[in-house]
Order: sequence, then C-alpha cells, then structure tokens
Amino acid sequence: MTFNPDADISKGKASKRGRNTGIAVGGGLGVLAIFLISQFLGVDLSGIVGGGAQPEASDSSLDQCLTGQDANENVECRMKGASASLETYWVEEAPAIGVNYNAPQDFILFDQATTTGCGSASSATGPFYCPPDQTIYIDVTFYDELRNRFGANGGTLAEMYVIAHEWGHHVQNLAGVLERSQDGQTGPASNAVRVELQADCFAGAWVANASTVPDDSGVPFLQPITAAQRNDALNAAASVGDDHIQQATQGQVNPHTFTHGTSEQRIDWFTIGYEQGAQACDTFSVSPADL
Repeated sequence: MTFNPDADISKGKASKRGRNTGIAVGGGLGVLAIFLISQFLGVDLSGIVGGGAQPEASDSSLDQCLTGQDANENVECRMKGASASLETYWVEEAPAIGVNYNAPQDFILFDQATTTGCGSASSATGPFYCPPDQTIYIDVTFYDELRNRFGANGGTLAEMYVIAHEWGHHVQNLAGVLERSQDGQTGPASNAVRVELQADCFAGAWVANASTVPDDSGVPFLQPITAAQRNDALNAAASVGDDHIQQATQGQVNPHTFTHGTSEQRIDWFTIGYEQGAQACDTFSVSPADL
C-alpha cells in the first residue's frame, strides 16, 4: 500500500537500535518465550538459554520520519508509518473482539543482533514478538531474505503485512491467547499453528481497513489497496508457510513439525480476516479439517 504523502506518521511507535557487539544471552528465557520467539522462519532458539553480561545498545527515535512521503521513500519510515496505522486500528478494533488494548512497549528495528526480554536474537531469527517485554523486533534486511531466499515478490504491503502479523501477536498476548495455547506441541492442527494463522487473519483484517484509518488530522494513513499489492501480501504469506520453508531449506516437508501453517492455510486465513474482519479470526474453534 502507498501512504498518503501528507499523512502524519510522527506518532508511530518505532525506534532504531544500533548493533550489539559481543552478545551473550541473559538468563530467564522462559518456556513461553522459547515457544513463541521462532516467528516466521521457525528458528529454534531453545539452545540460546544461558548466562553472561550483555552490553546495552542505544535506541534512537526515528525523528526524521514525519510524513507519509517519508514512509513511501524509506523502509524504516515505512515501519514507523505502519505502526502508527496499526496502533490506531487496534485501539478501535480490539474492544470488538473482547480485548482490553494497550500499545506494545516498543517496536525495535535492529542491526544484525540485539538483546530482548526473551534473550538474544539475530537477523537469522526473523521478525518476532517477545511477550515478556511486549516488544516487536525486526532487522529490515529480513525483507531481502524473504525475496532472495524464499521467493517472495516483495513490495510495500508485503513488508507491512509482516509487521501487522507481529502486531497480531501482541493482541493475542493481551487476550491471553499466547499463554493459554502454550503446550509445546507441533503439527498441522497444533496450537502453535492456530496462533500463527490467527495472527495472519488479524493482519488481513487490518489490510482491509487500512485505507480508512486516519491520523489525528483525519487524513488516512494509507491509500486504497491495489490488486497487485494484495497479491504481494498473499505471496509473502505463502512464502513463509511451513511447507514452503521446509522444502526450500530441507528438501522435504514434515507436517508433524509444523508450527506456522502451510502456505495455503496462511493465504486462507489472511483472506478470512480481509473479507470478514477480526471477529472472524477464531482459529481455535475450527476443526483440523477446516483449519
């Protein structure tokens, strides 16, 4: 999607963090965090639990990102603009699905590696939401990985879909869904898969409404979606399906290890959210056959 050039994105919750050097992992990476932190790429971080001091990296606000025009021209500003739209959308939408909403603590754009409330992470982790510190993390070079390694089309809406998905995890955390669904199981109808598909559905709901979400002056953040942009978002969803990633990285597909859903499922649930809204996103009430 394209931002309206005059839209005010200055209140978007996003900051940039410099590179951590000599990272060691702090203790306290809980079972819930281990279960949730492998967003998108399915990276298993259970081996990083340990101890040791961690150097602090400084955060800087993206003060140069003020308008929709800035978001159209710069990926970091686009992340800030997406956060402004998503925050405004969920303030209005969350009560309709029974969620007492508050904003994520932060949205961190990091460089190569960083420390988080869930332990240490690197670019290889992919984008993720950390429940203990209620913060979304991404190294924006992930978008290159998505295109070059997993064959996604790219595009601005595809980039923002990724953030909308992670924002969906924040909504799930507030609703208690993440804690209730944590059972360590994997497979095509596991709670892990249902969590991810619900986040895709929430992302689709935002996309459908994004062109009507206004800034404080009443200017919509984003212009109406085009067919090509929607296809880019669906293509991004398909590119991070368990079956597609496993085939690309392992040369075979093992459904019993699924944690995020197949490409087809991710497209289907994004589409349900897009066509029916966030209230239709109860992936936990459907049978395995209908998931």
